[in-house]
Amino acid sequence: MKFLRNLLAAILGCLIAIGLLFIMFFIFLTLIGNAGDGVVVKENSVLKISITEPVYDYYGTDGSDPFAGFFEEGQGLDQILHAVKVAKTDNRIQGISIKNNFLMAGLAQTQELRKALEDFKESGKKIYALSDYYSQKDYYLASVADKVFINPQGLMDFKGLSSEVLYYKDLQEKTGIKMEVIRHGKYKSAVEPFLSDTMSDENRTQIKALLDAIWTAMLTDIGESRELSLEQLNTLADTLGARTPEMAINSGLLDGTRYQDEYQMEWKEVLGLGEEQDINVISLSDYMTATKNKNLPSGKEKIAIVYAQGEILYGEGNRDVIGQGTLMRALKKVRENDNIKAVVLRVDSPGGSSLVSDIIWREVELVKAEKPVFVSFGNIAASGGYYLAVGADRIFAEPTTITGSIGVFGTIPNIHGLSNDIGINAEQVGTNANSVDYSFFEPMTDRFRKQLEESIEMTYDTFVQRVADGRNMSKEAVDEVAQGRVWSGVDAVELGLVDELGTLGDAIAAAAETAGLESYGIRKYPKFKSDFERLMEDLSAAKLKIGESMIREEIGEEAFQTLKQLKRMTEQKGIQARMPFNLNIQ
Repeated sequence: MKFLRNLLAAILGCLIAIGLLFIMFFIFLTLIGNAGDGVVVKENSVLKISITEPVYDYYGTDGSDPFAGFFEEGQGLDQILHAVKVAKTDNRIQGISIKNNFLMAGLAQTQELRKALEDFKESGKKIYALSDYYSQKDYYLASVADKVFINPQGLMDFKGLSSEVLYYKDLQEKTGIKMEVIRHGKYKSAVEPFLSDTMSDENRTQIKALLDAIWTAMLTDIGESRELSLEQLNTLADTLGARTPEMAINSGLLDGTRYQDEYQMEWKEVLGLGEEQDINVISLSDYMTATKNKNLPSGKEKIAIVYAQGEILYGEGNRDVIGQGTLMRALKKVRENDNIKAVVLRVDSPGGSSLVSDIIWREVELVKAEKPVFVSFGNIAASGGYYLAVGADRIFAEPTTITGSIGVFGTIPNIHGLSNDIGINAEQVGTNANSVDYSFFEPMTDRFRKQLEESIEMTYDTFVQRVADGRNMSKEAVDEVAQGRVWSGVDAVELGLVDELGTLGDAIAAAAETAGLESYGIRKYPKFKSDFERLMEDLSAAKLKIGESMIREEIGEEAFQTLKQLKRMTEQKGIQARMPFNLNIQ
């Protein structure tokens, strides 16, 4: 036994030593990288936009983190937009080449990038696009280009938007595992899959209306760029009239087919280069590095941008999750900094914990009592994502933003049927009448259900009151557009849930005007730990991340997201204010 113990100790020591050497090696590489040559932007260059990683509104890695940049999988939309803005007036950049397949950005993010590219074109510089395959989102972005090309053997998807909802009622009955559900809002369809095997008329109505609004916003932008009417574009979608390169060209969606070498010749003509001359191409990531501090607004007085992105869960929070810990500290810093004269809260969240949403709402109220607070909605600001921002002075949203969903629900798993089938009997003993409030192994009692219903109704009433106070509406008017229904940004403006359509830049400009600022700097909050540092702090998180990556690769992205959604539903704790469904907008 002593030999075995010594052997295990020796093995553990070796592993620790290897781990320390590994960390020191990466710190060394970081120091060398920081001390090495910077990115050089050559004259007469073309900026290549090829986004192959997930796009966050804000990546926000702490620059003092020695592991920043290692194992990171993502880019910040704020940095991408800044790079495009700088490129507009950068004499070294002669044009932008869009070469993107399967853009991993939300639709509102894509729309905001598209607007930045429209602005870039006002410089007189060219934008060309080439792809082997255009998904609808990729084409939506590429359609802003002066010329849009496709590989001669490429494919194009242009058929309209859809949403698929899975229903589990029959599965619950067969397995004996069910979700006990309490909700408020006839449109709060996040829990509908556990109550039925078919889609309700109310849910079908709201999904169809939302898809129509988002699709129309996309077609409006595409139509303006390609000089095609909404009617023409819808006919193409209905008839699959762009399913081959030839058909897409004849329809006016594309300008021609090009192989890579032919595409390069297009650019050489634009740049005035001979056939034997090379094109100076700089990647978006390199250009972002080279220009990250260029042309930034400056001044002693500041506008703070506080980013709230991801699901809302109780706890600390990080780049992917909104937790009260991180956001409360960020908002407190903003409130106490006298140099910060106005605040813009950028929200991209499907919602989650109603408790955390209310905690953050209160912090926003405290900031608003001392300085103007404006809000910019990104891809989605629904349920809890809408809740935490509703008290702001002014709210901006993109036309394609998904918002509203003012409703709440609670779900609790129950395995009474399964336990009976496999011979498990649970017996309870308690000191008082309500000591045993709920057991996974017993059917939910009427008394406990009534308690939950009271909590749901109380939370919904508070939610509606927050909206009524923040939007200067009556509770009756809010309830009319609430009930858990989701809306597009366009509809939300008409209903009074949002003040104005616009980008994050528009919200910043409006905040500056309200605060009376002519020149100002920008400060962004919060700062996030790098993925590597987070994994080193929590080995279980590392195991989870590796496991998720393996499963994702094995079953594919679509199946993985469905599995993740089902897992998330079964793990929800507390009363939820959450977006009720997912949209397929690829």
